[in-house]
Amino acid sequence: MKLNKEVLGEMRVKPGGPAGLDGRSTKHVAADWLGPENKDGHDKHHKKVAEEDLREFVDELAAAQELLWADGTHALLIVLQAMDAAGKDGTIKHVMSGVNPQGCRVESFKQPSAEELSHDFLWRCSKALPELGAISIFNRSYYEDVLVTRVHPDLLDKSHDMPSGGPNEKFWKDRYGDINAFEHHLHRSKTRIVKVFLHVSKEEQKKRFLSRLEDPAKNWKFSVADLAERQHWDEYQGAYEEALSATSTAWAPWYVVPADHKYALRALVGGIVVDAIDQMGLKPPEVPADSLTALGKAKDELLAEK
Repeated sequence: MKLNKEVLGEMRVKPGGPAGLDGRSTKHVAADWLGPENKDGHDKHHKKVAEEDLREFVDELAAAQELLWADGTHALLIVLQAMDAAGKDGTIKHVMSGVNPQGCRVESFKQPSAEELSHDFLWRCSKALPELGAISIFNRSYYEDVLVTRVHPDLLDKSHDMPSGGPNEKFWKDRYGDINAFEHHLHRSKTRIVKVFLHVSKEEQKKRFLSRLEDPAKNWKFSVADLAERQHWDEYQGAYEEALSATSTAWAPWYVVPADHKYALRALVGGIVVDAIDQMGLKPPEVPADSLTALGKAKDELLAEK
């Protein structure tokens, strides 16, 4: 099963164009994907269709990962960025539920250490890149250095590339250029990059925060720091708008996925990842003729056992 090209195209940020987050729905895509409403109710019907699609994508991803490993000519890097409570962890859990853990690694990037700050801002992420045949998922990434630091420029005080007068427009444009060059290098080195922004509304984030606070079993998911960052919502939206617009390229486009409905979000991300692997044109490795002869003899030997 493949996700409709029209749906993929709608979510993709056109290289050279604006991300247009203000005009994008956080609830659904406009392209016909989940089908029309029926008498059972909009959410119930759409949730059923999305969950069925997700199961198919999970199965296809498991098969695709096996082929990716066997082929050994490409790697896949999945970058997830979002506001707090948008669903990054749940998306990873559900979409990647069928893959072999031996060939897939999840990396989370939080506040950089003193050692990481002594290097360029791409260094700590470059160490976690996937080898050929493998998948790496970045739960947040080097994009934090043009998002969080854009909202909180004081975090750049220890950065060795900080201009003496403080961050200016050239500073940010240079960082976008560094990211684009870095990703272009990865693409030419056979690492395909899927970048997904989970587009959640401020109202839905509030609901999810309250859910965490009201359920003792979910209290651990909430941090007072999350509420403090919520006060900078508009600033973060502006930072995301500029970063996505500046770094959506032909070799590493951004996908803006509506995240208010988790069932749709997970299926859409699954479809994006399956499409990315499908575009690699992977093939099972060919077995040399002499090896085929040896395999035939091994089969005969096993069949001859009593």
